Amino acid sequence: MSTFTAPKGTYDLLPPSSATFLAIREAIAAPARRAGYGYIETPVFEDVKLFSRGVGESTDIVTKEMYTLTTKGGDELALRPEGTASVLRAALQANLHKQGNLPVKLWYSGSYYRYERAQKGRYRQFSQVGAEAIGAEDPALDAELIILADDAFRALGLSDYSLLLNSLGDKQCRPVYRAALIEFLAGLDLDEDTRRRAEINPLRVLDDKREAVQAQLVGAPMLRDYLCEDCKAYDEKVRELLTANGVAFVDDPKLVRGLDYYTRTTFEFVHNGLGAQSAIGGGGRYDGLSEMIGGPALPSVGWALGVDRTYLALEAEGVTLDLPAATSVYAVALGEEAKNVLFAKVIELRRAGVATDLAFGVKSIKNAMKSADRSGARFALVAGDRDLAEGVVQLKDLTTGEQNPVALDALVTTLKEKQL
Repeated sequence: MSTFTAPKGTYDLLPPSSATFLAIREAIAAPARRAGYGYIETPVFEDVKLFSRGVGESTDIVTKEMYTLTTKGGDELALRPEGTASVLRAALQANLHKQGNLPVKLWYSGSYYRYERAQKGRYRQFSQVGAEAIGAEDPALDAELIILADDAFRALGLSDYSLLLNSLGDKQCRPVYRAALIEFLAGLDLDEDTRRRAEINPLRVLDDKREAVQAQLVGAPMLRDYLCEDCKAYDEKVRELLTANGVAFVDDPKLVRGLDYYTRTTFEFVHNGLGAQSAIGGGGRYDGLSEMIGGPALPSVGWALGVDRTYLALEAEGVTLDLPAATSVYAVALGEEAKNVLFAKVIELRRAGVATDLAFGVKSIKNAMKSADRSGARFALVAGDRDLAEGVVQLKDLTTGEQNPVALDALVTTLKEKQL
């Protein structure tokens, strides 16, 4: 037995569960692809400053959770804790915003890394699918992205979740609210770390999950009461478009999310069956992020949906995805000559698009047929010397038990006709 185990806060993704994870990724990405989002992939590590500037120095992500390293050349790097900053950096570096077609629509999928207290639903390496629309300020774009996420969850069969929605204002109205919130927080009994966070970004205190802090926030000023007319109109249009297109939402005036770059629209999908780690995805508008990381003004909006959490949400609702069998045909050869012939037929079937496997290392026909049953295949191909002498193989339906000879030269056609 191996003396090594997966690092704390991580897990191995193995069959058959891995097939469900792949299906979740595909289901989340499919609506974005249909809406014109192109695939992007960025390095898993970036300059530390990309995240400290973009994600925010007041966030737990930057202050406590990033995996950082120093290269032999002295560069300070970090494993990416989230996807938006990296995607925007890549888009700016490649000048995608200068190619005359805004917004730049991108989607991505990958692993992200945060040193958090490990528990079910909160991992130190986790998987997300994200989508970003860069370079346009339009409430219809915010609504589009929210609807795409909602469509993805519904396509997977989820229903026991809610969409939380808020507006964080912009650089015109948020400073006024910030001043009012700072004044309110100054009168509370907060620990030193929380006070330091409040000095850098007081909105982050609203996101504090501790009951002792939340109890003191009763009566705190709400940003919605401070929105300027432009932000109010923008927010109302987003909500109007969501309602008109059948997407229900819940107003959450305390919704901040854990990143400093959000402006105006912010949202989160929460599942009712996951307990404390209930968020299955979220995002928002980040109009100032490009300038924070040294780019031009590029109003943008995006989201990231958690593959791990979505998998747990499916389990919580008892939803089983209808996945195709990994193997449709399983070949069992009786003897070396038969194995050579069936091996060639297996390759031919695979090249014809039929998922086919072969019983390797066969000790007995009984064990080989057990393997065929365990494979989930619909049919078994069985051939021995007598079958080969007659130019046939035995085709057995593993569901009904019916078995019939099929000519070798007609095998591929016969199986294709069965819509495999």
